[in-house]
Amino acid sequence: MKGKYKVLLLALIVAALLSPFASSHPDGLERVAEDKGFLEKSEGKPNVTSPIPDYIFPGIKNESVATAVAGIAGTLFTFGVMYGVARLAGKKKAGNS
Repeated sequence: MKGKYKVLLLALIVAALLSPFASSHPDGLERVAEDKGFLEKSEGKPNVTSPIPDYIFPGIKNESVATAVAGIAGTLFTFGVMYGVARLAGKKKAGNS
């Protein structure tokens, strides 16, 4: 197995096992908005909807499993995008030599 795929496998394992333990507390920006009383101003119709809202994969009833699957899906998506970017950058670099 090539190195990049070993790293991907490790990232998928980490995403699957640790995603369910992510904090349910608001992040820093959301917390400040709550504390300062302007959180409700940001709510409304979103410009873009998330395919995996609140990091819970739709259609899975068990919240821990849904979160793990969301972590795996996000990891695979990120890997795919970065792999594509790296391939494009490698082709451009090879073309310039």
